[in-house]
Amino acid sequence: MASRPSRATLSKRMDDMVRTIRDDIVSGKLNVGDFLPSERELGKVYCISNKSVRQCLDALVSEGLIEKIPKVGNRIAGVSDGNSVTIRFGCHQTTIEEADLGTLISKFHKLYPRIRVQPMMLEHYVSIRQSLESGIMDVVTVNIPNFNEMIEHDALHLLEDQRPSGDIYPYLNKAFTHEGQQSVQPFLFSPVVLCYNRKHFQESQLHEPDSSWTWDDLKQAAAKLSVPSERYGFYFFLLSCNRWPVFLLQSGMRLPPEDEPIRLYGSPWMEALRLCRDTLLSQTNLPFFYEEADAEKLFLQQKVSMIMTTYFGLNELRKADFEYDIAPVPSFENPKTLLVSIGLGINAKSEQKEAAQTFIDFMTSYQAQLSIRQRTLSIPALKPAAEWMGLETMYRPIRYPMHRDIVPTYRMYTDLNVTFEMLVTIINEMKLYWSGLESEQAACAKIDVALEELRRKKRQEA
Repeated sequence: MASRPSRATLSKRMDDMVRTIRDDIVSGKLNVGDFLPSERELGKVYCISNKSVRQCLDALVSEGLIEKIPKVGNRIAGVSDGNSVTIRFGCHQTTIEEADLGTLISKFHKLYPRIRVQPMMLEHYVSIRQSLESGIMDVVTVNIPNFNEMIEHDALHLLEDQRPSGDIYPYLNKAFTHEGQQSVQPFLFSPVVLCYNRKHFQESQLHEPDSSWTWDDLKQAAAKLSVPSERYGFYFFLLSCNRWPVFLLQSGMRLPPEDEPIRLYGSPWMEALRLCRDTLLSQTNLPFFYEEADAEKLFLQQKVSMIMTTYFGLNELRKADFEYDIAPVPSFENPKTLLVSIGLGINAKSEQKEAAQTFIDFMTSYQAQLSIRQRTLSIPALKPAAEWMGLETMYRPIRYPMHRDIVPTYRMYTDLNVTFEMLVTIINEMKLYWSGLESEQAACAKIDVALEELRRKKRQEA
């Protein structure tokens, strides 16, 4: 006879069931009118008793997410009150887990039963500007590149103004402010960090990374951590514009003003791009994967000992059965790292602006932000919630609070005096060089021409 799960294990399995169904409803995997599997099938999937399944279903009923149909089953509920207001919330699929959106939206519905939130998944190839112009969304998630793209296209009028909150980290408010006006309310953020497997370091008799590490220190450690046909020492997704610009930021160089020519060959940027290549490709037979999340997947499988990631990426490691921790990214000239942030904005064309503002106010409230702090590994934008210290209910890296100590190293890609389109252009031109199929001089010459062309187009549009 199988032994009964411990109370902690049972609680985790029940929480997984509620969270999964809730997230599937929020993401649109389950639609209004769809029926859930039978209680017996759900019990098998989540390894819990029928009694525990019914308790989970009762919780979802109380949240208004499902309704029980006698002698038929459990159905995804719709909005039955004709007086309700619906706001359409545009977000990316990854944000559902990064912010535990299912839980937050359920809490919002309990507090404001007359306002229903309808999440709509945003596609990465469609710009936020285009989504706002279409008028489909009432509230949208906006990251720093999205915001600066809107500045570049003189499109901030598509967003309603926001009042800065004194409890949100000031540098986050600044990231979404242009010409003295804030247009987006910060929601989540993260610096780019180094994540490492503590067991691998112990087995290799290596000291764990700290803020003194250089990229040479990382390469030496990676060589010792690497095990042929078993694991790599270090990996990050080379084509991610939320990773490789760290090297440019650490070079200390900015792109020259528009009235000066661009000459990258022999510059600190070229040194940074060379270091980026050598750091990753110093390991033999390193595979090239095609998605940003591949680094976390490899790390979770213990196929790599160190990855460059964010606090958002740590949510992919929730099921890790080994100890891991984080450290500042290594440096070579200046100890700098990239700041990544997600905010919430209201479409100026929305017909439900009051309800949309109520939703944003809730999502950035202490209640909602504390829920993010306690139930995810993301960092909430609200300082009192982000710095909450209490009894943890999930595994958290020992150095999780490190983000408070490395604030002076935070930089945005705009500190390089480039647009996001320029970053994409640089990475596209670097592919041949990083693959060993083009010289540094040839790569730099092509980048110089491509960036000058982007500047020329920008001047013409202005």
